[in-house]
Amino acid sequence: MWSSAYAWLTDPANWAGPESIPVRLAQHLGITLVAVLMAALIALPLGVVVGHVRRGTGFIGALTGAARAVPTLGLLTIVGLWIGIGITAPLVALVVLAIPSLLAGAYAGMQAVDPSIPEGAKAIGMSPLQVVFRVEIPLASPTIVGGIRAATLQVVATATLAAYTSDVGLGRFLFAGLKTRDYPMMLAAALLVVVVTVLLEVVLAAIQRAVTRRYASA
Repeated sequence: MWSSAYAWLTDPANWAGPESIPVRLAQHLGITLVAVLMAALIALPLGVVVGHVRRGTGFIGALTGAARAVPTLGLLTIVGLWIGIGITAPLVALVVLAIPSLLAGAYAGMQAVDPSIPEGAKAIGMSPLQVVFRVEIPLASPTIVGGIRAATLQVVATATLAAYTSDVGLGRFLFAGLKTRDYPMMLAAALLVVVVTVLLEVVLAAIQRAVTRRYASA
């Protein structure tokens, strides 16, 4: 099985054409990026606002808990049956999957800022918006980046489900292999997803360390 999977990965025919590994990989990463960005537009402002005012802990806990409790495949199936086949259903499911980590990271980061620091910024004449964007968010950035890191890894590992309702991503190899009983192709596709996830983890971990060092030296 392993040798057959290796043969599939090294077959030049699988690296060229409209359904090749590079094309599927680009689709997979594109879906991940769009899903995380859409979730960030919802979760990060909400987490920053709630963390800044230091209220709404119960609301954040309930929202993140509810989002985490939703099974991604079940949500994908429901949305797919509602709006039909296409990329929209998996995007909705992946956005819901990414929101809890992003929201928790933004909220926890803002909450962790020592209250005396923004008070001192106000005392020297900063406006409320300046305090948020020039003091609190920079100090909270390591935790915020940690939330982005966790959300991205969750989404890129789950984005294989996008092929359930659309012909995109590395998951296409998994579903095609399952249908045709081509298990070496399924194993090779799973290995590709693992490699992509590990590489993203390395890159995002380095970014988080850089942001943390910058914060520590500030």
